Amino acid sequence: MRVIQVNDPGQREACLARLCADTFGDNAGLTPLLRFAGVTGVLFEQQAARVLALVDDESRPLALALLVLDKANQGMTPMLMIELDTAAGNSPAMVLIHELAQRAPLRVDARDAAEQTRFEHAGISRWFERASGIRTGLNDQHPASGPDDLSPALSVDDAAVAQSLKQDRRLFDDYKQRFVDGLAHFPATL
Repeated sequence: MRVIQVNDPGQREACLARLCADTFGDNAGLTPLLRFAGVTGVLFEQQAARVLALVDDESRPLALALLVLDKANQGMTPMLMIELDTAAGNSPAMVLIHELAQRAPLRVDARDAAEQTRFEHAGISRWFERASGIRTGLNDQHPASGPDDLSPALSVDDAAVAQSLKQDRRLFDDYKQRFVDGLAHFPATL
């Protein structure tokens, strides 16, 4: 297994479409499309987000993650993450996090103790409690020494994206077609 950055624009859009569709599900309305459009039109354009994949020896994707820079450009946060093949036993998404934690300053958020434990096994070693009850974890390479040093991750404002797409029907149709095409042409190998 190895980690690759998906740089080919068509494959990257297909992976992002799959990430959005799988993360938000069938009952999410326009949210998957809005996130796809926002990441594609803003974060990719600003080179503030990357799609990474864990692939097997035949280059088949096992897990995908969308990593986003923080505002201070000190670290990266997985905004979206999915597993494509869980038959191998170990969680491919946690293997991907483990590999990334060895290479780059990484920040994650855990919703509960079980998720924190999974991230700890993947190499996230320092934890801080936030006011919202969410636990934020950092790997050893992250430069923050405490919660006050953490810069928020860049994000997409779904409402602003929706407003923009509402005002420009051609833009909406373009992103919708790219999203559908990405799902239809998700690559078997990367």
